[in-house]
Amino acid sequence: MRDGLQLLLLELREFSSKRDWDQFHSPKNLSMALAAEAGELLEEFQWLSETESQRMDQAKKLDVSLEMADILLYLIRMADVLEIDLIEVSHKKIALN
Repeated sequence: MRDGLQLLLLELREFSSKRDWDQFHSPKNLSMALAAEAGELLEEFQWLSETESQRMDQAKKLDVSLEMADILLYLIRMADVLEIDLIEVSHKKIALN
């Protein structure tokens, strides 16, 4: 998992750099973008029953997975900007809970 996360991080750095987006990737801006994407994920489930949310068709599952990917990518980018090791801090958080 760590290798996959590292590859995504490097890909995001390159993606952002090529588009000259680093100037916009402050922790504040990234956290707002992350919250917006979480809202988009929430919208996918807003009017579904519990049962419907557990038995999505393939089209709905694709929509949900793409929103989840957006969230993950913003989270990885924000962690990179803040120099936070998500794997390490996640293990610490699990231990605290």
